[in-house]
Amino acid sequence: MNQKPVVIIGGGIVGIAAAIWLRRMGKAVIMVDRGAVGMGASYGNGGVLAACGVVPVTGPGLALKAPAMLFGRNYPLFLRWGYLPKLTPWLLKFMRHANDADTRRIAKGLTAVIGDSVEQHAALSHGTVAAPWLAQSDYAFAYKNRAAFEADSYSFGLRKEAGFVPELIEGPGVQAYEPALGPSTTLLAVMKNHGYIRSPIAYIQALAEVLKAEGGEIKRAEVRDIELKDGRAVAVRTDQGSIDCESVVLATGAWSKPLAKKLGLSVPLETERGYHIVFKNPSFTLRNPLMIAEGKFVATPMEGGLRCAGIVELGGLQAGPSKAPLGFIYRKVRESFPALEYEGTEEWMGHRPTLSDSLPVIGEIGKTGVFAGFGHHHLGLTGGPKTGRILAEMISGRASNTDYAAFDPKRFA
Repeated sequence: MNQKPVVIIGGGIVGIAAAIWLRRMGKAVIMVDRGAVGMGASYGNGGVLAACGVVPVTGPGLALKAPAMLFGRNYPLFLRWGYLPKLTPWLLKFMRHANDADTRRIAKGLTAVIGDSVEQHAALSHGTVAAPWLAQSDYAFAYKNRAAFEADSYSFGLRKEAGFVPELIEGPGVQAYEPALGPSTTLLAVMKNHGYIRSPIAYIQALAEVLKAEGGEIKRAEVRDIELKDGRAVAVRTDQGSIDCESVVLATGAWSKPLAKKLGLSVPLETERGYHIVFKNPSFTLRNPLMIAEGKFVATPMEGGLRCAGIVELGGLQAGPSKAPLGFIYRKVRESFPALEYEGTEEWMGHRPTLSDSLPVIGEIGKTGVFAGFGHHHLGLTGGPKTGRILAEMISGRASNTDYAAFDPKRFA
């Protein structure tokens, strides 16, 4: 008898990592996506493997800072005010975690998924056509001065607890380390042993080739429903027909809520609308990715140019891009890299899935045979390979020494 496949819904980094690891563990696999592989949030991310990115947005005191962040010209937080009535229930749940105890709990949970990001990407891509797109590097946080760095001491304390301690560079050493930076940057906090992806879309497409070479199948179709029999998934219904299955992986990012709800899981999921600008054929390249601390965006050297990506805009899935977030990035790029010249730009807006407690859901939804893998907010690329591997181990019945209870979907059941 032919083995029924595991059907992976979603062709981003989580879905494709789960599919590849499932194949390596002997499972038949069909990955389904309504669009081309890797064209969602996996396409537009900042490319940094931010292993030290364990600090959630909901730090202590956020409620007091939020009004100034929303209305201040120098803060990278934006809101489409017409969406506020629909956003409010989620926002209230989100803000409940803006305290020390929850922040530390969230940081500990995120460390388990992203703390070994570079190693997980290396294991996924080693010896394949995807490997050349992975670069090991430093990851530096750029500050105007020591006072600005010290204002982030709480965040760096959490990073230290996770095993990440920066090397500080000040004064003339800043431009010696990164000549592209202008004089407004006088301190760098450099994290060693990080990495980045030279072209996220090329990397994802290469991983798709790896999946096919290792015996997996990729179908382009729109998933309409998951068919249950006696409470367990037996087929995935698409606009191209039905696919019988052994089990299912739900890795559809910010679009995961409707299917999860059909399975009895009402997730408090919203989109962080993220933006990037690629400066094509720039007059210089960076030695390593930089987090521009004041603007909360990363500048990453990529095959297509210098990509500057980040920003948080709350505004739902339906509205098009806003002008203000893009204008903010342009302004902060000019301040940070005053000598930058370029031939043109590419602007992008996409959707990053954020749950109200800032932790992804990873695991089986009840006893349905449907395994969730979404909700990584701005850490999807960083945590995707580890998440995919965890899901593959769960589906294959392989024991793990790590406790993943913090990510259990049943916390929202």
